[in-house]
Amino acid sequence: MGVGGIGIWQLLIILVLVILIFGTKKLKNVGGDLGGAIKSFKSAVKDGGSAEKTAEAPQLNQAEENVVEGEKVEEKEKV
Repeated sequence: MGVGGIGIWQLLIILVLVILIFGTKKLKNVGGDLGGAIKSFKSAVKDGGSAEKTAEAPQLNQAEENVVEGEKVEEKEKV
């Protein structure tokens, strides 16, 4: 018996079933996407400390202050 009571033959059967269900191309794409996500996460964690120090609060201009939920709010004219 292997790790956790699962032997090599059970692992091979599971591997064959996964390949039959998903196909090798789909598994290759999933592996590539997962690797890219891990790589970008590591770079974000590494650069995160320096990015927080240099980040500044964005300044809003007059046009952006008058926008509410994607709609522009018209100001009432003073009489």
